[in-house]
Amino acid sequence: MQPIPQVLLLDVMGTLVHDPSYREGLDFLGLSLEEFLAAADREAWGAFERGEIDEEAYFRRMFMDRRPVDGDGLRQALVDGYRWLDGMEELVMELSAAGVKMHALSNYPRWYRRIEDKLRLSRYLRWSFVSCETGRRKPSPEVYLDAAATLGVATSDCLFVDDREKNCAGARGTGMRVWRFEGVEGLREELRRQAVL
Repeated sequence: MQPIPQVLLLDVMGTLVHDPSYREGLDFLGLSLEEFLAAADREAWGAFERGEIDEEAYFRRMFMDRRPVDGDGLRQALVDGYRWLDGMEELVMELSAAGVKMHALSNYPRWYRRIEDKLRLSRYLRWSFVSCETGRRKPSPEVYLDAAATLGVATSDCLFVDDREKNCAGARGTGMRVWRFEGVEGLREELRRQAVL
């Protein structure tokens, strides 16, 4: 039997928190996902998530045709959409009360601070590894290796939870234990199986 994981590394968007980009954000922009993907400057989003450009620069570069964006309105639509996924606040509260060490390992721009302002995730975990602060995005192997090294543990002592398979595969490749998130009940069962709960 494997030892109990020492650290729980949690993705945020789509794992702990509803990602409003695909509903509230697109509704505000008046675009379908297909329309947005066809028009978006994807390099701009990557640069924003790595902290290489600020919010205003991102809004200017959001679309390949450089159409104007109501940044204030879009920002508010996203903030209004941030909410805990069903059952996840209760689960991380329980884990925190049990003394489980939890850290965010998230690809996200500085908007994560607005998530914190609204939902106060820091009551339960640390915002230790957010791409806009580290300058690196999952699934780069360095993201996972650096997180483990910073925490002073082996990658095999970490359990990484994310809703995206490519990010799970990246972590798995460094020796981390991985759980692909599809809902709170499945995660709770896995945490019990690994004796975290």
